[in-house]
Amino acid sequence: MASKVFHISPRSKASLHIMSSLERLLEHSEFSQFLDVWNLVAIKLHFGEEDGWGYIHPKFVRRVINQVKKHGGKPFLTDTSSVYVGSRSDAVSHIQTALTNGFDYIVTGAPVIIADGLKGSSSIEVETGLGHYKKVCIASEIAYSDGMICLSHFKGHELCGFGGAIKNVGMGLAARKGKLSIHSKVTPYIKKECTGCGTCKRYCASGAIYLEGGRAYINAERCTGCGQCIINCPNGCIKIRWDESAKNVQEKICEYAYGIIKSLGIPAFFLNFLIHIAPDCDCCDHTDASICPDLGILASTDVVAVDQASVDLINKSQGIPNTALGGKHGAGTDKFRIIHPEVDWEVQLAYAEKIGLGSRQYDLIPFP
Repeated sequence: MASKVFHISPRSKASLHIMSSLERLLEHSEFSQFLDVWNLVAIKLHFGEEDGWGYIHPKFVRRVINQVKKHGGKPFLTDTSSVYVGSRSDAVSHIQTALTNGFDYIVTGAPVIIADGLKGSSSIEVETGLGHYKKVCIASEIAYSDGMICLSHFKGHELCGFGGAIKNVGMGLAARKGKLSIHSKVTPYIKKECTGCGTCKRYCASGAIYLEGGRAYINAERCTGCGQCIINCPNGCIKIRWDESAKNVQEKICEYAYGIIKSLGIPAFFLNFLIHIAPDCDCCDHTDASICPDLGILASTDVVAVDQASVDLINKSQGIPNTALGGKHGAGTDKFRIIHPEVDWEVQLAYAEKIGLGSRQYDLIPFP
């Protein structure tokens, strides 16, 4: 059965512009029925990195917040901290980055709450019974929410081909241990430049780290993959083994999304922003030129359909020359295979549909 996907055009005029259309869309029966009964509402988004600017503009977020409050809800902006050392690797740095990038209460009208705690260890296990995971490790604060609005900046991604709503939920709401598991099959490794300070050992809850010969080592059999050593190493000497296949990464992300949307049963709907469609993830510390013109906002209660519709719109569109697409920017070209030729982006959509996350069949409905 085809799912409804609503499309707001990027074209604007004084009487009908994209932000006012976004507010009216949230008053549509497809979405207002959720807002009427939600209390604590998680607004899931990516705050961007310190030197990146590919994230959703905070003024769009304010329009969503306004509608949640209008229906009596208590919205909060949320994400989880990264497994790599960067400007979002712990809750304090993450909130500072969010504020720097404009996600201040005075701008958005909602507080920022990092869903997996101070250092990414606040989590719960959720049963899934799927192929890669029987249980998934989810950020705890999302589990206590009454509902979720997922705001995804749609763009390319080096491991998934593209990053949309499925990735925003599946990777974005996994606790640190879950993120590490998605990306890697084995334990982190310690670089030979290690000074043997012992900080990582103090933070290792499983006793997997030991000191020998003036440096630290990890016992792979005892390591639980929590990632605390990575974030707490003062010299950045502990690294993730980025050794998982793109196919398995995509499938694992889908299973995490399943754990949140289906196993936890958190009611949600999804807004994909096809605005400044960059070739790489917003986790990068830079933002490259958009590969095609802005295409507006897509909205659905089906996480799979909204991503499928987003890919289709982008691939049908005329790309922009002198970007990561090179000379292959014509309408109808598979833009995500061009920028990431080693990745089959259809894996995540096919697998998500297979496990029951949603449908790849959709009806695209212009709005208003």
